Amino acid sequence: MKALSILALGVTVACMTGVTANAQGTPPQSDFGTPPSGTIPIFFNDQHVYSKPDRLKANRVLAAIVRHDTIMIPLRSMFEQMGATVSWDQASQTVDVSKPGADVKVTVGKPEVIINGESRPLDVPPEMYQGVVLIPVRVVSESMGAYVQWVQDRGIVVVRYIQPPVATPPPPPPTAPPPTPKPYFPTPGPLQPSPSPSPPPPAARNPYEHFIVGDYIFSPKVYNEFSPGNSGKGGSYAARGAVEFPLFGLPWMLEGDYRSYSYPHDSGINPAFFGAGVNPCAGAGGGPAHGDQGCVTVIGAYGQTAVPSFSARDTDFDGRLGLKIAEPRIYIGVGYLHREENYGYPIQTGIGFGAEKLPDLQNPISVYGSVWYYPSISGDFRFPVGAPPTLVGTTDKFQQSFLKYQVGGTLSLGNSGLFLDAGFLGDTIRGKTLSPGDASHAGGYVGLGIKF
Repeated sequence: MKALSILALGVTVACMTGVTANAQGTPPQSDFGTPPSGTIPIFFNDQHVYSKPDRLKANRVLAAIVRHDTIMIPLRSMFEQMGATVSWDQASQTVDVSKPGADVKVTVGKPEVIINGESRPLDVPPEMYQGVVLIPVRVVSESMGAYVQWVQDRGIVVVRYIQPPVATPPPPPPTAPPPTPKPYFPTPGPLQPSPSPSPPPPAARNPYEHFIVGDYIFSPKVYNEFSPGNSGKGGSYAARGAVEFPLFGLPWMLEGDYRSYSYPHDSGINPAFFGAGVNPCAGAGGGPAHGDQGCVTVIGAYGQTAVPSFSARDTDFDGRLGLKIAEPRIYIGVGYLHREENYGYPIQTGIGFGAEKLPDLQNPISVYGSVWYYPSISGDFRFPVGAPPTLVGTTDKFQQSFLKYQVGGTLSLGNSGLFLDAGFLGDTIRGKTLSPGDASHAGGYVGLGIKF
């Protein structure tokens, strides 16, 4: 067997329940169907049974996989073959298996089994696989007294279990005949309603979230060298998606977050200056247009230049890898950020870190939030004509620090898998090398998402 690989294995369950041969001495025959093409057989009572299309019980079959050199089997299918009762607690992710003389408890993701109140460690914790709880096969042998053996040359696991005999109760002692009852005519009373049947236990939920969501950002406020607080007039949006998954026995998440802000740069400078070779923002006293929004501080902060009105767009995307540190769904991790604009600045990238609270989409209403910090995002900038003569044609790093944040909530739309998304997001940018100044973007949003 190879670690970190998943192998299809046959599982042999010989349930020796004391069933004898029939009157002619021939074991009773069972019709288990015929093997479909390409499947691996399972043995039950030493007869071939196949995963498809037959089912042993309630659409469950016995099959095994391997995790880190440990054979994992489906808990419910195996224990129910032995006549045990299996119950599931969603809140604690715990399975309780009970049978006269044996009680077994395991928790998904916890490397421990409790047998009759005694805690024993496990090399590999129980896990949820395609909606089914898998446990190490030795839990069966230690809790139910079964015999477990790996048959190398046949590639199967043999599990033999002897059903303990049921003790015959002693005959009751003879009792005196009851006295003859007197006739009794009760007074009719109101009819009592029949007790309603107990609701079935809830189905086990997948403990890992997978979702994507798109949002529209309402009139984001933007502060930078092109905008002294202008509000976007449309075309600003965000999108994100996340996947939770187990790896090396630990819970992880992978997430992507994209944001795009559109806002106006309004210039009041006389159009005659543009193309005339005259910079109305330079010179003694700052030039005739000094103080107008159209005068923009250049990269390197060595002066200002006139920029006509245009529609600016700032975009950023960061990928995040996080490790869960607490419930409900709280992660810390590392990220990689890519940022660019449509006004000629260099593309900036950098590595950072942060904390994330993912939404609990199995609940009707949930909240979430995140803070991610990138200490240095940078790109190569080449000084153009008009820069100080000693800098023209040279290249240097354009650097800034970048903090992005978000807080919001979700509202599930029934059992459709869709949910409404709303909240507030933004960022704070601090200038470092060659940066003309600080900047920020912020705004409320609303959108629609889907979980898988």
